[in-house]
Amino acid sequence: MIALFALALATAAASAGPVVRTADGPVRGEAAGTGGVFRGIPFAAPPVGARRWQPPQRPRPWTTPRATVADHATCPQVSFGWNATSADASDEDCLFLDVRTPDLRPTAKLPVLFWIHGGSNRAGGGGGTVESRIADKGLVVVSVQYRLGALGFLSHPALSREQGGHSGNYGLMDQQAALEWVKRNIARFGGDPARVTIAGESAGAMDVGLHMLLPGSRGLFAQAIAESGTAGFGTPPRSLATNERLGTLIAGRAGLSGDATTAQLRALSWRQVLAADRDAPVPGLDDDGFIWLQAIVDGRVLTDTPARLLASGRINPAPLVIGINAKELTLHGGADAAVPTLRREFGANAERALRLYGLQPGGTPVSDPRLGDVTMQLANDLTFRCPTVAVSNALTALGGKVWQYQFDYAPPGGSVSHASEVGYLFNEPQPGQPPLQAYWTNFVRFGTPNGPGLVTWPAYDRQGRAYMAFDQDGPVAKAGLRRAICDLRTSP
Repeated sequence: MIALFALALATAAASAGPVVRTADGPVRGEAAGTGGVFRGIPFAAPPVGARRWQPPQRPRPWTTPRATVADHATCPQVSFGWNATSADASDEDCLFLDVRTPDLRPTAKLPVLFWIHGGSNRAGGGGGTVESRIADKGLVVVSVQYRLGALGFLSHPALSREQGGHSGNYGLMDQQAALEWVKRNIARFGGDPARVTIAGESAGAMDVGLHMLLPGSRGLFAQAIAESGTAGFGTPPRSLATNERLGTLIAGRAGLSGDATTAQLRALSWRQVLAADRDAPVPGLDDDGFIWLQAIVDGRVLTDTPARLLASGRINPAPLVIGINAKELTLHGGADAAVPTLRREFGANAERALRLYGLQPGGTPVSDPRLGDVTMQLANDLTFRCPTVAVSNALTALGGKVWQYQFDYAPPGGSVSHASEVGYLFNEPQPGQPPLQAYWTNFVRFGTPNGPGLVTWPAYDRQGRAYMAFDQDGPVAKAGLRRAICDLRTSP
């Protein structure tokens, strides 16, 4: 009886909610003050059957209002523990986005925050983001889902032959399709398509960085926020040929021969694909968990390596907030891997780097109460801090505006870790906590994080290298984040 009553209430709420007519069909959401919340709007056709491993296509139009009030499926993924709920909700029909708006009037022209979830490009989901009341600060929030793992990023010789010599990066194309949906439709939700800020954390930040380099993403956003991730993510890029070889290996692990056809690939269940994807050995990577955190230069979506695109100035010089957490991830392989990793990554500058880390013969490995031991410092310098500095330098060299930060706030007795800052962005701010939400919403609304009542956050330049430290002492403007180390290695 209770379940039937709850269902009746949900049905009544769905039938009474606001209706917005998108370019594909009307959607009925849930009222939220003068605005509304819409969960599970399809921005592309289900990527199933013949549409698997194809660029996303517009959904089939509909005419009857579609209820968009309930939780929806996440894109297929296996469970790594932290994402168990998302893994249980997996379905290949998953190309949905959610919208929360404080004002449904088309004349409102509110700025838009477009959030790309993290999860190593192989896990996570977009659901739940629009439950945040950050929209009450005067902006429209959009959260997007995209194909993950091998379903979103696999290349294969058969797929490349089918698609004019290119395959892979379907997840990035999904994000582009969602941004195109925003351009077509967001005014109907009170948003301004000319004032879209793309933002993401971890793999989401990597994807933000890539969109700044992708020709197909030009004109789809005006600003960007990258939290703990860059286009290169501190890893070597993969060529199309290398990704095709990896795809052939994954297909083989799923039971297909080396000359598998597209029909055979698409006949596999998504569970077979992702089981074969999991723990697949990846040439050139210390940690196979980074399998889809390598930029894939497929020649269609991503036309060159992030490093070469940055060096040649082929980046969208959009205003950017970019930063890292004081501690993110540990070094794969631990202390035994520190010196070999350092020598490989710093090349001709390895001896100088060994001294800075205290890893030279007879040296004492450096340790820091906030940055961690030498392995933690090395891992985060290589994967996060120094790539962030490299992107900041490249963008400001082109005249772009950058605001850089390092987040190191934790409750008393706690420690910062990967994704620690996200809660301070989306949750209701509490006294004494760092005012991330205020700085971020200022940036989305006005193009600068600064505003009344806030400590001034100086813009970054290559000489002073200003950044904002969010730590136990509150926001403090500092300069030269890991300058001595990162001057020895500045790849993106």
